[in-house]
Amino acid sequence: MKRFSRTLFRDLLGVTVGSLITALGLTAFLIPNKIAAGGVSGLATILFYVFGFPVGVTMFIINLPLLLLCIKELGMHFGIKSLYGTFVISLFIDFIAVYITEPWTRDPLLASIYGGVVTGLGLGIVFRSQGTTGGTDLAAALINKFFKVSLGFSLLFIDGVVIVLAGIVFNLESALYALVAVYVTSRMIDLVQEGVAYTRAALIISDKFEVISSELLHKMNRGVTALQGRGGYTSIERDVLLCVVSQSEVTTLKSIVYSVDPDAFVIVANASEVLGEGFKKFS
Repeated sequence: MKRFSRTLFRDLLGVTVGSLITALGLTAFLIPNKIAAGGVSGLATILFYVFGFPVGVTMFIINLPLLLLCIKELGMHFGIKSLYGTFVISLFIDFIAVYITEPWTRDPLLASIYGGVVTGLGLGIVFRSQGTTGGTDLAAALINKFFKVSLGFSLLFIDGVVIVLAGIVFNLESALYALVAVYVTSRMIDLVQEGVAYTRAALIISDKFEVISSELLHKMNRGVTALQGRGGYTSIERDVLLCVVSQSEVTTLKSIVYSVDPDAFVIVANASEVLGEGFKKFS
């Protein structure tokens, strides 16, 4: 019970910090430059400029019925952290707006880039804390439930509708800047959740796989996994070696492989996150 309480406290703290950062990005960059970067925040931005409704209050009014419906239809995993995140981000937006009366930049391109970076950083922290700030992910989950449309397409559709609406209410240029902000936000969320790709995954195909495996184990102290493979053209079965190394070890790995078999076939790909012995632990 005590461990559960610590985990819940840590997650709620993460949701709080992430919501604060997200609110800062919206208030300091996107909202004052009329950049409605999709979702509930984008819709609230449009309503703010058309009717003068406070953005935070509007977001909460839109999000609350979505959240309650999600809890009813999809279960309590949309529960306390989602409700908390929905509340605090709305509170932070209107609170920060009192003190940030001027945007940090009037350049819409800079606003869309830095706004995307800051909001993406905040949302990434919220998602890592297994929370949500409401918005399009709730609406997308409901669309997926009732209309059997994929979550990815649902998110794209909702954001697209809001951006098109922004283009109509403001101008086409604002909609284009909103697209930039959406892209930057999504990339920043991925970066926060997955980390920078400092590790590489190597697939090695060679007739001398046993020797290569032994060399990698002893000279690099890296684990090697043998996967069963079969040539599509030759139908010959052979082992395919999988070895995960750090970025700085790639050259050493290739040198070892090609010193054993100059004809080896090697694929080196980015591994965005590696958890386990020799790398980082899950936290």
